[in-house]
Amino acid sequence: MRIILDNELVLELSDIQKKVLCYDLLEEDLTKEAKRRLAWVIMDKYENCFKRLKLEWDHKLAERGIEMIPTNKDKYASLVFTQEDYKARNQQ
Repeated sequence: MRIILDNELVLELSDIQKKVLCYDLLEEDLTKEAKRRLAWVIMDKYENCFKRLKLEWDHKLAERGIEMIPTNKDKYASLVFTQEDYKARNQQ
């Protein structure tokens, strides 16, 4: 089993590693289960990052007099990203 992201190999499981996983998982469900778990890990990270973003920016936006704060996550994030003092992790 190979997991590739943006044409880069991220993980490759050997046959032995797959057999170990099949100790608990059905062999026919292994690929489906790997995809489900990968999606869960990434989306869980996204949700936690979004919570921290909101925790930091809700009061900043309110202090700036922004009365219409979007409830849609993408629109909220876009609003934050347009603020002059917004800094991503690599800029902090």
